[in-house]
Amino acid sequence: MNWPAVSLGEISAHIRNGASIKQSKDASGLPVTRIETIAQREVNLEKCGFANIGDDEYRNYRLSSGDILISHINSEKHLGKCAIYESARSDVVHGMNLLCLRPVKDKVFPKYLFYCISSPSFTRLLPAISKKSVNQASFTVSAFKGLKVPLPPLEEQKRIATILDKADAIRRKRQQAIQLADEFLRAVFLDMFGDPVTNPKGWEVKPLKQLARVTTGNTPLRKEEKFYGDHIEWIKSDNINTPSHFLTAASESLSAEGKKVARVVGKGSILVTCIAGSFDCIGNVAYADREVAFNQQINALTPLDSVTSWFLYALILFSKKHIQSASTNSMKGMVSKGKMEEIPMICPPRSIQETFQEAFLKFLSVTEDLGCSFAGTSDVFDSISQRAFSGEI
Repeated sequence: MNWPAVSLGEISAHIRNGASIKQSKDASGLPVTRIETIAQREVNLEKCGFANIGDDEYRNYRLSSGDILISHINSEKHLGKCAIYESARSDVVHGMNLLCLRPVKDKVFPKYLFYCISSPSFTRLLPAISKKSVNQASFTVSAFKGLKVPLPPLEEQKRIATILDKADAIRRKRQQAIQLADEFLRAVFLDMFGDPVTNPKGWEVKPLKQLARVTTGNTPLRKEEKFYGDHIEWIKSDNINTPSHFLTAASESLSAEGKKVARVVGKGSILVTCIAGSFDCIGNVAYADREVAFNQQINALTPLDSVTSWFLYALILFSKKHIQSASTNSMKGMVSKGKMEEIPMICPPRSIQETFQEAFLKFLSVTEDLGCSFAGTSDVFDSISQRAFSGEI
């Protein structure tokens, strides 16, 4: 079916960047959106910052139901990630680093447009309008406004959105099952070891450097092309910000020459984000199931004999706020190697750690099955989405 293609600018009341407001952690202020707010493709108000501003300040930047938030400055992997705001709250302020698209509702149904611009067929258009730098990419408002989407009649848009809502609900149920499994893992850890910060079970406490060797990554000289190739993955913080417990595949690799000047750790090491543009990303952790190189935003922990690798991973995973407390910057964040080495951590007997590790490995087997199920439902959703926007359903 041949529907007209219209530019986003034609069907939007506005597409603009957010207000530049100094944010804080003081929850008494008004919530302000940031990149973390849409990290899971939905507007999570618990991930907002806050600003102590008057009720009438930044009135023009308050979100309205049906607004779509889009990440336009991010890593290439997350560029274009979007979420639709469906809350009745009228006090949420649209902050920097997210675009806000406000649909003209007599031309386009907001949920249809949300599904359209989050579809693979649309996101494939973004690289052509994006400017890339070392660790991130971006696109301008004017370039984004010029991108076109198929625009069927309004009632047809609503029908398509209803179909995709049902398909998305199935996908979300699989995702919720994975989240419940993660909650179970946390419960098992707390039952065996207690809170690792308050240490109610009275385990021996040691500085982290007595549990693991801490290594900070680096970046081989960019001007030396011989350092970059396809010999070993070069991990960045994006590869740690993952719903899985494992590192994702790196988008860039080093050559054999590059490996010689890089920082490299083997399978069983734990990689932790130690420098980030957002405080919430400090302490993100992933398990290395292969040998990798990594950049200077990451501290790697190589377990010593007193700890098992999966216990150490879980210990760091459930001590994120403890690690963040060692950060030297309130809103962004940095935990130096020296600071990380001195963080006090519990160290139960290795025999108990091994019992936990056996349980963890069984848990991973279950979640792998759930992950395959979720991937399957995601593929089905993408297929339905592609057919929907080409007029085949």
